[in-house]
Amino acid sequence: MLPWIICGVLTVIIAILMVKIRIMQKSMDEICACMTEHLSSDTNQLITVSSSDKHVRHLASEIARQLAELRRQRRQYINGDRELKEAVTNISHDLRTPLTAICGYLELLEAEEMTDNTRRYVEQIANRTEVLKALTEELFRYSVISSVSDLTYEKVNVGRVLEDTLISFYGAFEQKNITPNISLTDSVIVRTLDKSALSRIFGNIISNALKYSDGDFSVTMTEDGELTFSNIASELSSVEVGKLFDRFYTVDSARKSTGLGLSIAKLLTEQMGGCISADYKGTTLSIRIFFN
Repeated sequence: MLPWIICGVLTVIIAILMVKIRIMQKSMDEICACMTEHLSSDTNQLITVSSSDKHVRHLASEIARQLAELRRQRRQYINGDRELKEAVTNISHDLRTPLTAICGYLELLEAEEMTDNTRRYVEQIANRTEVLKALTEELFRYSVISSVSDLTYEKVNVGRVLEDTLISFYGAFEQKNITPNISLTDSVIVRTLDKSALSRIFGNIISNALKYSDGDFSVTMTEDGELTFSNIASELSSVEVGKLFDRFYTVDSARKSTGLGLSIAKLLTEQMGGCISADYKGTTLSIRIFFN
């Protein structure tokens, strides 16, 4: 008789535990569903669970509190990023007007009679003004690109756009005594992209290479459309390479840059559904791009 009683008690205990486990599983599923909803939408609804277990309810309450804090921080980041973009736009816009006036007065000054020393000083001022003007334009373009996502898509011959961009840098390569090593597939690679944005991406990457290169530059395009831009950059480190796509990041050898060139390239690439990455092996910097 006793064994049967023990078996009955154990059966009841097991049944209660099974019910308890099932309730816990249901509560976990409810918490998971609520978390997914909270993360995908900006809602202030509480996480509700059917379980009356105090531990489960405490867990749900704590998760809800952390999600509320996460939403607060996300809104703060979005607002801060928006304010930064607006500030950059306003500052760059405000700088353009006096810079244009300075360039105009410099042109008038160059037409005047000057001593050799004075002319040399004016040339230096004109050179620095042009650099500042270029940096201001880059700031303005970045703020516009990051705020506006309207791109005009069309069928684009990627190889042709790359060739045109390389030709536009012919003078810069000559000035740096660099002979580009170009290896492009004979296959015609066509993608649905914004042609102007693609040219901008290539131009920024090539400009970056000209800043860091030790005297070489190569670009390859495979039959599947993957592009690799490479150059020896012995002054870089793996840590610096990891930050090349960061907004406003520059290294010592690029003092004349805003650090936005590769940031713009990354932004445009991702807007068009592509992927871009940087790799550093030995002393060779490689930037890869691929569009599906």
